[in-house]
Amino acid sequence: MSDVLHATYLIETPLDPARVAEVLAGEQSSGTFVRVAGESDALRARSRATVEAVDEIEPLDQPSLPNAWLQRQGITGPYRRARIRVAFPLANIGHNLPTLAATLAGNLYDLGETTGVRLQHLAMPAHFRARFERPRHGVAGTRAITGVAQGPLVGTILKPNVGLSADETAALVTELCRAGVDFIKDDECCGDPEHAPVAQRIRAVMAAVRAHRETTGKQVMVAIHISDEHEAMLRHAALLQQEGGHCAMVSLNWVGFSSVQALRRRTDLVLHGHRNGYGMFARHPALGIDFQPYAALWRLTGVDHMHVHGLAGKFAQDDSEVRQSALDCRTPLADAADTADTVLPAFSSGQWAGTLPATLHTVPSGDLLFMCGGGILAHPMGAAAGVASLRQAAAAWQAGRPLAEAAEPELRAALDFFGRR
Repeated sequence: MSDVLHATYLIETPLDPARVAEVLAGEQSSGTFVRVAGESDALRARSRATVEAVDEIEPLDQPSLPNAWLQRQGITGPYRRARIRVAFPLANIGHNLPTLAATLAGNLYDLGETTGVRLQHLAMPAHFRARFERPRHGVAGTRAITGVAQGPLVGTILKPNVGLSADETAALVTELCRAGVDFIKDDECCGDPEHAPVAQRIRAVMAAVRAHRETTGKQVMVAIHISDEHEAMLRHAALLQQEGGHCAMVSLNWVGFSSVQALRRRTDLVLHGHRNGYGMFARHPALGIDFQPYAALWRLTGVDHMHVHGLAGKFAQDDSEVRQSALDCRTPLADAADTADTVLPAFSSGQWAGTLPATLHTVPSGDLLFMCGGGILAHPMGAAAGVASLRQAAAAWQAGRPLAEAAEPELRAALDFFGRR
């Protein structure tokens, strides 16, 4: 049984990468910049992280990031780069997720020896993964609640993002339910505004959802944004569940690991993990964290959905990064046979019928949430036509038919309208 977890980093330094790797391993486990009293050989053998591999890649002439420590010492390039693999003793971490995050992504970013550090991959043994929360619903549970047995789940985002009253929000939800969506979510900027307090919004929206279900038999899943102070967020979740809700959206980066863990333990709601702010951690290629380890940490809190942005969307990520993020969501964290230990990838940002075929090519099973705000609400024939255009695009892809040959008026209108933008 393995007693370590493995983290892969990309480091950049004008020094010897092997030596810098040892500095990083020491800083993130038992060591400091000098040996201290009490740091016995036995303690180091038990608790110090171990560098397992150092693989150099092409150097750079200029540093990716500024570094006052190196400047003070007059050290300049070339700036050598290497992928290093470090093994961290599990005993250092125990069952503590914040400690795991601090170990993997703490002070190492500030090391004076580096001009770039990026956490690229995390691998853990199954017995360590079992210490933490699991998705309670994931793909299968989301399908069961919405009644969508196959194909992509069609979702949308409430627009305008903010400004609507609770009753106006409920009226929009009613309209979107009638349009035929499977999933609706709040925007991350709509939390507990004065014009639509979250408690009022929960009651009004869930009344609309219940009325639609009673009339049509269709259960639309609505992810109401409940991010707040810890105790307030738990109260919002309890009210949402009391009102018959099925899904809560949380802004992961801003509520924190421990609050999401507590939410998972205290409620049976589907947890829709919104990663807003992720670009701050990931956008610079020499700094931060790749999606795989980022998502792995949040999946240990028990979330059921993870945002991955969208293909050919409005944000800065390359399509290859979006595709890999979706595949990461569909990959078990520790045991390849544990197919329940996956999360539903949520595609959004500038999505419409024309971007759906490439998305389905990435996830051919259709186990994905495809969310369109403007792609539905701004369709020239109305929201119902926007939803129809998405379902028509999915059917065309399934049949191997190019969208350009579409005869359906809703899909044709979407191609004409959004395709020009």
